[in-house]
Amino acid sequence: MNGKLLVAYVTRYGSTAEVAEAVGARLRERGFDVDVKPVKQASSLDGYDAVVFSTPFYLGAMLKEGRAWLESQRAALEARPNAIFAFGPTSAADDLAETAKQLDKTLVELSWLRPVTARMFVGAYDPAKLRFADRLLTKLPASPLHGLGAHDDRDWRAIGEWADETAEALKAPAAAR
Repeated sequence: MNGKLLVAYVTRYGSTAEVAEAVGARLRERGFDVDVKPVKQASSLDGYDAVVFSTPFYLGAMLKEGRAWLESQRAALEARPNAIFAFGPTSAADDLAETAKQLDKTLVELSWLRPVTARMFVGAYDPAKLRFADRLLTKLPASPLHGLGAHDDRDWRAIGEWADETAEALKAPAAAR
């Protein structure tokens, strides 16, 4: 399959959108016709042969907007290949394997969603961009974000490798998936 592909994302502070654009560019290099859109602009999956979805996780959960979009697109997602990538840890010092369990748990809850690839990555963090409620959480001494400065620990090499792996999985015949 080298058809029309949608990279749909939900983001709170823009980091996920940046990576979605990079993944879209990488998939174009692999022969796909790709649109990259926030889920608010992706109300229909008509015309798409496959979907890649991206979301950050906050406090152990996918953003509500992302989960609602997945649920609203359930029938369409069940009918076409899909993949998912997410961002959970805010620092490379965090335990990525432990945080990846959040994505695994969500995929169990959404058992109808059967991505050809799924991966959790470390994200970026900038306290200057935080909304009021999120900023309040960072003030709590028990918060893992307490006193944490701005940094970008996104592993662009690993993200690119995942995009390549996803391209190959999407190109595989349906029987091989």
